[in-house]
Amino acid sequence: MKMTWIIPAVAAVLVCGVTIKAAQQSPPPAADNSKANKAALAKGQPTADQAKNSDADRDIMQKIRKAVMDDKSLSSYAHNVKIISQDGKVTLKGPVRSDKEKQNIEQKATDVAGTGNVTNQITIRTAPKKTS
Repeated sequence: MKMTWIIPAVAAVLVCGVTIKAAQQSPPPAADNSKANKAALAKGQPTADQAKNSDADRDIMQKIRKAVMDDKSLSSYAHNVKIISQDGKVTLKGPVRSDKEKQNIEQKATDVAGTGNVTNQITIRTAPKKTS
């Protein structure tokens, strides 16, 4: 009696076992900042979706974003801060890695929008410490 059916049968059992194991594992939690977003809404603070669609506000946001993205010394956190412009008033939100980055982005926004037109709500979130 030939045993040519054993290898495909064993392979099928292994694949099924791996598939079942993978299905049993829950997916990793998605990045979630909904608590921060809800807090902002509750306080009546501007959110990115409330940015004005006027040519002037779009131009302000575009110029600030370009200045931020062109600065390669900034972390990816800093490159992703929210820039919201409403009637020429700019609000900056989101985490950065240091106070220096926070000040740097605020200065870029002030250079574009003008003194007194920038509200800096950026927070500082340091990188997690690596464990060995």
